[in-house]
Amino acid sequence: PTTKYYPTPGRGSVVIETKKGIKVGVLNIMGRVFLGEFDCPFQVADRELEDLSKKTSVIFVDFHAETTSEKRAMGFFLNGRVSAVIGTHTHVQTADEQILSEGTAYLTDAGMTGPHDSVIGVDREKVLERFLTKRPSRYDVAKDDIRLQGVIVEIDERSGKAMSIHRVNEKA
Repeated sequence: PTTKYYPTPGRGSVVIETKKGIKVGVLNIMGRVFLGEFDCPFQVADRELEDLSKKTSVIFVDFHAETTSEKRAMGFFLNGRVSAVIGTHTHVQTADEQILSEGTAYLTDAGMTGPHDSVIGVDREKVLERFLTKRPSRYDVAKDDIRLQGVIVEIDERSGKAMSIHRVNEKA
């Protein structure tokens, strides 16, 4: 028997206008390695960029993926075609921010906003209990060492090229 393939639902891109009147394209794509059967993120990016690039030169890509290799490949694939490729999903901020050769800002993972004295936001004792016993237990959100993590990218609004990229990691 064959399995019918269903495209991923939803809308993965939008153009918003800032208070200063600058149009910004935002594209959200999902990786496939270790995450499931989603549309090919490389093909989705190509398809969505056809439309987005007609509306603005400032395009920010959120690539929600598990592996660093898939995220890195996407950065190179989109280099020069978008302003920034920023990875999300792992909850662990990476320290590899850079501006790629054709002007695209890149960071493998923006990190997590929430409690860092934890296992990706969850009370570490509950996680350890589950790992040690293999029994289900209720996860509670951790409470200590709250941080804001992310990235600030400065983009030339005319060319869409990144001028700078800086990680944010601030304690609350």
